[in-house]
Amino acid sequence: MSNKPFAVITTIQAPTSCVKSFASLFFSKGVPLLIIGDSKGPFEYDLAGTELWTLKQQQSLDFGLRSRLPVKHYSRKNLGYLIAVGRGADLIYETDDDNAPLDNWELRNPMAKVVTLEPQHWSNVYRWFSDDLIWPRGLPLEAITDQRTFPKASAANDGAEKYAPIQQGLANNSPDVDAVWRLVLDKDFEFRNAPSVLLSPGTWCPFNSQTTWWWPEAFPLLYLPSYCSFRMTDIWRSFIAQRCLWELTFGVVFHAPEVYQERNDHSLFRDFEAEVPGYLRNANIVRTLEKLSLLPGVNNVSANLIRCYEALVAAGDFPQDELSLVIAWCDDIALLQSRCNSLTKGEVDGNE
Repeated sequence: MSNKPFAVITTIQAPTSCVKSFASLFFSKGVPLLIIGDSKGPFEYDLAGTELWTLKQQQSLDFGLRSRLPVKHYSRKNLGYLIAVGRGADLIYETDDDNAPLDNWELRNPMAKVVTLEPQHWSNVYRWFSDDLIWPRGLPLEAITDQRTFPKASAANDGAEKYAPIQQGLANNSPDVDAVWRLVLDKDFEFRNAPSVLLSPGTWCPFNSQTTWWWPEAFPLLYLPSYCSFRMTDIWRSFIAQRCLWELTFGVVFHAPEVYQERNDHSLFRDFEAEVPGYLRNANIVRTLEKLSLLPGVNNVSANLIRCYEALVAAGDFPQDELSLVIAWCDDIALLQSRCNSLTKGEVDGNE
């Protein structure tokens, strides 16, 4: 079980009912909740167990990434991750201000009891938890009705516990789907409580930032890109993270619903417009990442992350400015983790 868990949210609003529910739960479990604001606010956050970082306060952070991040963008959440890493986090949980915990929400362990799925190129994991026509935001449109993407348990599956440093929970009521689904099929929705599943390396499925668990091996992969729309930043991150995770021989775990979403007001047509780059480029991004030769081992995670962005910049998916942000992020992560390791060693030496 985690000794230093942190939770991170970015918002421009006063405390929502969802955040109040989560804050109460986190407070009872001793989990600090970091609130990362932006230019529109919030400017105060009178909620027990939370720690607000306004845009002005963020300027005091000693991170190379801090001065390079754009304002009015979801990627400011990166600063919350860095604050948590700098405080010695051994688990980072992220969610959004319109998600609230279900009764079954609990602090997770990197060892997860899972059903291992048969290897696929694309997997529509939502179809493991529902027989309805539904798919995760970021799944290529051409894969929506392709039954080859419907997940199946591996014949050799034994339901064992597997180590997974990135885990994704699902959301009931208003799940994370794309604008096409909402424009055509929108309704209140509930998934079934099926067993958790593990995607083997080589299998792609987009995951989001709405109820997602990260352990230290994967901390460098938390990076949210800035030079893309807010509807694609966590999705394109998920593709890059999966590709790097495979070099550690790990796959992503998906859990049955653990939150429900009371979705903030959205313009579906604006969402659609912001998702168009994904509809056109998701499959190409994956092909670019598949062609890469990366290095195995946890010591190469940051180097592999940079290599992924170098390839995507060369392919025209990101501008060169994104790469400078990634490098600054990796430098910050390395420095923070080195400081934390030195402090931990000092504590051990001091007890000898």
